[in-house]
Amino acid sequence: MNIMKGSILVTLFILLVSTAFAQTTAMISGSIISNNVKAVGGATVSLLRAKDSATVKLSVASKEGSYVFENIADGKYLVAVTAVGHQKSYSNLIDINAKQQNIQLPSISLTPAAKSLTDVTVTTKRPLIEQRIDRTIVNVDASITNVGTSALEVLEKSPGVTVDRDGNISLKGKAGVLVMVDGRPTQLGGADLANLLRNMNSSQLDQIEIMTNPPARYDAAGTSGIINIKTKKIITAGFNGSASIAYSQGRYPKTAEGINFNYREGKINLFTALSHNYQKRFSTLNIDRNIFNNNTNTIDKVFNQEANRISAGHSYSAKIGVDFFATRKTTIGAVVNLNSRGTLSSNPNITNISNAAKDLESVTKALVDNDADWKSISTNLNFRTLLDKKGKELTSDFDFVRHSLGNDLFMVNSYTNAAGNEYRKADTLKGLLPQNIEVYTARVDYLHPISKNARFEAGIKSGIVKTDNNAVYDSIQYGRIIHDFNRSNHFIYEENINAAYVNLSAPLSKKWSAQFGLRLENTNAKGTQLTTGETFDRHYTQLFPTAYFQYKANDKNNLGANFARRVSRPSYQSLNPFIKFIDRYSFSQGNPALKPSVSSNIEVSHTWKNQITTTVNYTNIKDIIHEIIQQKGQEAYNMPANVSSLNQVGISVSANNPINKWWTSNININVYNDNYKGIVNGAVIDRAATSFVINGTQQFKITKTITGEINGRFRNGWLEGVMRTNAVGLIGAGISKQILKNQGTIRLTARDIFWTQRLKGITRYGNVDVEMRQFSETQVVTIGFSYGFSKGKKIAPVKRTAGSANEEQNRIGQ
Repeated sequence: MNIMKGSILVTLFILLVSTAFAQTTAMISGSIISNNVKAVGGATVSLLRAKDSATVKLSVASKEGSYVFENIADGKYLVAVTAVGHQKSYSNLIDINAKQQNIQLPSISLTPAAKSLTDVTVTTKRPLIEQRIDRTIVNVDASITNVGTSALEVLEKSPGVTVDRDGNISLKGKAGVLVMVDGRPTQLGGADLANLLRNMNSSQLDQIEIMTNPPARYDAAGTSGIINIKTKKIITAGFNGSASIAYSQGRYPKTAEGINFNYREGKINLFTALSHNYQKRFSTLNIDRNIFNNNTNTIDKVFNQEANRISAGHSYSAKIGVDFFATRKTTIGAVVNLNSRGTLSSNPNITNISNAAKDLESVTKALVDNDADWKSISTNLNFRTLLDKKGKELTSDFDFVRHSLGNDLFMVNSYTNAAGNEYRKADTLKGLLPQNIEVYTARVDYLHPISKNARFEAGIKSGIVKTDNNAVYDSIQYGRIIHDFNRSNHFIYEENINAAYVNLSAPLSKKWSAQFGLRLENTNAKGTQLTTGETFDRHYTQLFPTAYFQYKANDKNNLGANFARRVSRPSYQSLNPFIKFIDRYSFSQGNPALKPSVSSNIEVSHTWKNQITTTVNYTNIKDIIHEIIQQKGQEAYNMPANVSSLNQVGISVSANNPINKWWTSNININVYNDNYKGIVNGAVIDRAATSFVINGTQQFKITKTITGEINGRFRNGWLEGVMRTNAVGLIGAGISKQILKNQGTIRLTARDIFWTQRLKGITRYGNVDVEMRQFSETQVVTIGFSYGFSKGKKIAPVKRTAGSANEEQNRIGQ
């Protein structure tokens, strides 16, 4: 662990020293033509440092062939241009200095290549991290060590993102993240969202967009922001695609395969993506609990539990879509996503029960088997039309999503005394836990450009959700099946959310620009427990304002500030009072009494020379939802609750810089202080902790076709509601080589090399005294191969709408 911390800190020091030598900034613009006549749209334009040809910036030419590079430090540069079917071309030497800050280059003329398209391969490399005004972008393929990994593992490496032991995602230390795929929510949360992301191949991913304060056009859901996972889209006419395969080995083997096809001809664009994933993993969980005497408040019993879970399963996904270009201004599209996952898990565990003096009194052995099956279908119909030549645009979406989740539980418990003799009859519990979720959403958005740099947006949305959960538990006693009325439950939840928003962005002066938004959301929710007859009926309307300001002080410094109010509604599964067993003495349960939590977020940022961005944030969250360990007799259980309010103050620094032509560095540091205040089971909670997270990636160009990478992450001890955790971290490395005329790439990676990602947490409040330790299969070696093929010409990408089922898809299963 000390080696890891030292490596990351040394890298950070080198990065900061290297960036100190940058100079003033400027702008370079120009255009691309073919044979000195025709404009070339979609060409890849690279700004290279003249002394070592290191890539400084990348851009893509517009359909008119124009490009712009902004915020350029003083120095000497070259512009390189590549385009399918053309030879690579360069500009003359460019000298940026105090006298030449804004340079308009002569048109760069490309010469058509003599080779056929199938023989031409254009390779470009995007930076790993890009900083935008309203978001941070992670380019997935830019990291070698992402090969063969899952979407969840890619998220773990992303700036400001953390994933806890159960797969719950937080952003800058705050829970309540809305996760979307291609602008559409996943319709899953918690354990089910984590499973979906674990089974999504990184080969399918293009970018990760991280937005802490999204604009008003996005759903207000997500108290800490939005993470949008963008999958790959091919922008070449004709027939083209890519394929990938990876094999991973930890304690158990894993495989991942994926293929993407695209065919575009005339007014039709067809696309599909298919993938398969096999995972076999283990995890070990130790729980030590002290049981207190209610009268004397002294330790009465000591429970030492160990569970060793092994799970294995296959997952399949298919995406099929079509775009129809009815006219030059109007596009109609449809997308269907199919997913299937089957997982078998076995969780043998043992519980040693001792007295206060830690003398063993009895032993409970349990075997908990789960057969989980999940199937989903999501469909989207979308429409986009340009209303005039000024750019007025109208878009609409209709989404339907259906998830079917089944879980068959079989748990057997045996009981012996300290001498190993049975003192109680073994018992068996069976459970059938189906869940069906249906979501219908529709939205309409309007965009109205006011001037070159100002625009007005407005839109409406409505969504209907229904979940049906019927948990049936039976006990087997002396060979007889007896229905368990205490644990069985049938819960139905129905929800309707209606929303409207307006958004205005415009420059205020030459140096000032601003964006203002307001979103209104009306929520109507009803829950019914058919087993007990209990119901709840809730109706509320909320306003969510957003504001952004940007000030360009000079060529070196840009300042920004933003504010947003957001909401995190309880997930559909967390409202469900079902019981999920870990073993005889441990289980989790939903809470129908949960209320939505509301956050107010303020951020102030400074960007220096477009290389180092520093952000200070303050967040207040009321009625924050956390999984809380509670105790009833000898049983301990997790239940989500509105436990407290959270006040957080934090600062983050993101530095992305090419050190030289063969070394590129990316470092992100986030330091924050959390203060939780509230009441849990009558116990007053007032806890605070200061934590930090460091992510670092160092990339090295060894030869023209070989690149290497070292990455690491370290998180010191932090506060997670009422649980205090220890420090965790990992180091990974990888190497890649381009082959087959640069159309193929082979990669070898190692993750968590020193197996340091081991979690320890302590929860102490009221009558709860629990210590938890957990480790799993994070030490993995992967070899992967990818291959791209194309027969067509590069064209402008299809602008597809983001869909309407935004928040709803993210709340299923949390």
